[in-house]
Amino acid sequence: MKTSLRKSKTTSRREPTIALINIVFLMLIFFLIAGTLAAPLEGDLKLVDTAGLEGAAPPDALVLNAEGQLSFRAENITPDAYIAGASQAERATVRLVPDRAVSAAVLVETASALKAAGAGAILLVTEKALP
Repeated sequence: MKTSLRKSKTTSRREPTIALINIVFLMLIFFLIAGTLAAPLEGDLKLVDTAGLEGAAPPDALVLNAEGQLSFRAENITPDAYIAGASQAERATVRLVPDRAVSAAVLVETASALKAAGAGAILLVTEKALP
């Protein structure tokens, strides 16, 4: 009986680094071209300077303080009273500025009370959206 010992072929797996380099290079070229396709701004255009703007709530917004008290134009108000005195346009879109320290439960409760009173869309005004 003859036994032959075969030498097993060990195949070395090549790393796909060349393919990866090609993909990264193509992405780099794509972003370089895509970035240059945008039309540049006119040379004499002056952009708005927002450095000196005061961060205050819009005058037509409801303010919800940290204790959960709702106020409109510095006067305490209830959701029902606000909706009753609001115009149709103000009822359609209610802007609500919550304090950072107000709990989420109080915020949801206030928004639900505004919806129940007849508010349409309720927009939360955040720090970046302030003028």
